[in-house]
Amino acid sequence: MNGLVRILAGAAALVATTVVAAPSTPNIVVILADDLGYGDVHCYNPERGKIPTPRMDGLAAEGMRFTDAHSSSGVCSPSRYALLTGRYHWRTRLQRGIVGVFGDPLIAPDRLTIAGMLKPKGYATACIGKWHLGRDWGVPEGEAKLFSGKGGAAAEVTDTHRAAWRAVFSKPFSGGPTSRGFDEYFGTDVPNWPPYCFIENERTVGIPTEFLPKELFQNHLASLGGPALPGWDLSKILPALADRACAFVERESKAGKPFFLYMPLTAPHTPIAVNPEWRGKSGLIPYADFVMETDAAIGRVLDALAKAGAADRTLVVLTSDNGCAPYIGAKEMEAKGHFPSGPLRGYKADAWEGGHRVPFIVRWPGVVKPGGVCGQLVHQADLIATFADALGVKLPETAAEDSFSLMPLLRGGGEPVREGAVSASAGGIFAVRKGSWKLIPAPGGGGNWSEPSSNAAPGQLYNLAADLGEKENLYGSNPDKVAELTALLQGWIDAGRSTPGAKQTNDVPVEIRKPAAPAARPRAKPARKQP
Repeated sequence: MNGLVRILAGAAALVATTVVAAPSTPNIVVILADDLGYGDVHCYNPERGKIPTPRMDGLAAEGMRFTDAHSSSGVCSPSRYALLTGRYHWRTRLQRGIVGVFGDPLIAPDRLTIAGMLKPKGYATACIGKWHLGRDWGVPEGEAKLFSGKGGAAAEVTDTHRAAWRAVFSKPFSGGPTSRGFDEYFGTDVPNWPPYCFIENERTVGIPTEFLPKELFQNHLASLGGPALPGWDLSKILPALADRACAFVERESKAGKPFFLYMPLTAPHTPIAVNPEWRGKSGLIPYADFVMETDAAIGRVLDALAKAGAADRTLVVLTSDNGCAPYIGAKEMEAKGHFPSGPLRGYKADAWEGGHRVPFIVRWPGVVKPGGVCGQLVHQADLIATFADALGVKLPETAAEDSFSLMPLLRGGGEPVREGAVSASAGGIFAVRKGSWKLIPAPGGGGNWSEPSSNAAPGQLYNLAADLGEKENLYGSNPDKVAELTALLQGWIDAGRSTPGAKQTNDVPVEIRKPAAPAARPRAKPARKQP
């Protein structure tokens, strides 16, 4: 603990002595952790959190910590879409779940992203990490079964497998990060799914020739069988991403122009492949060890900024795509005193707060006062409008339809920047906010692993100011507030946006109450106006 105090005190002192006027074109670094719960970051959960996270805590001490920040969904692909585009994911075909293995691109070719906005302003743009927003993989429809296996590795790889893999992986893909505003990409598409290899720009690094070994489908490692490089080591993924990110920061800091680094980490999501120096460090379970390793990887990137002399002119955002996954041992950790959702109800995938209320920390020397805490409602979709505001960029009517600038809050203001916000469960159940009021127009949490619902009402209404743990359902006793929030959500659906501006069109019809059975996803990409 004394070591942590020294780190925080040193960080605060460093910021206090090095605050400079904010540059008009700051470097921007967005680090998106994967499945990191609200209560997994110690400064968010000091009383019921047992995992040391000194680097994330230090970043909060140097900047502003938001306590009511939300992702678009309780699962990953939809949250990534909203973060990069400033548009709620449920306006797309992805009404439920995530982009499937070898899935099609979710971001339309003409959709403006953060990278697409910054690149014309002279920014070098890089995505390093987990993409999981689809690509045009080029897998022939009749050969899809050769590229994945359910729940584990196939018994034997054949010449037919290898020929199919060679035909696909020897060619560049389209529809990935480098076609959505990024100059460069390095990472793994989904680390616990095939292909088990790195991808650089739009090509695999090497041609997979084997199935991932069966022993890697246990202990929260890989999830789906498929093509892999021989000897693929899941534990090397996180260090490789940190290596590449640090190299990008060092290189671009010398280049004399601003840079944007989007770093969607693969951790602490499965595969929970903890490197030897971190095993057992938490005294809890391997997931907690992996959180500590993730914290250290984030620290490496922050250190690279400092070493390059770029920290004072860099806006850093740290957040998570959704809450902690309960299946990695949440109950075991709670029995030992660590609560990964902190005071919140639910976990990853839920419409309850534990599914989508996430850590959200912003450091920007010269703009953000160190040690700030903001309780205003914010959303990951707000990043693109925030960056546009900081740079004086006017966004097109056809872009960032659900994004509000956080600049007034970052400068120390205390007034709300948005009327409300929408998140959703993995099953597509909405959670709509207005002020402290929250409506879930369905019983239960709507997640893959939600606790059974004892709620007899057709929906849920909570006043989070008085009931952050969502224990008292006011749905039946407050019909006027239910009607108000339902009308608010319907208005945002009908307008195709929640920001002021010209009416836009959702890609598919959107229903407040989803059908019980999953609807087939449309394959056609809807046409939309150029931004």
